[in-house]
Amino acid sequence: MVNIMSTIKIKQIRSKIRRPKDQKKTLEALGLRKIGHIVEHKKTPSIEGMIAKVSHLITVIE
Repeated sequence: MVNIMSTIKIKQIRSKIRRPKDQKKTLEALGLRKIGHIVEHKKTPSIEGMIAKVSHLITVIE
């Protein structure tokens, strides 16, 4: 049985300026630095939680 962990691409579409500190830290933890930056992560519950927290600042490319 092969367990293939899917990956998820995340793109920052809005600025982190004037956002609460926890949202800034979440973007930093995801590896997003500036608008238009795209990162790729394995789809895990912790990453999904971070995505939910800053969903208004990012877009998900499946």
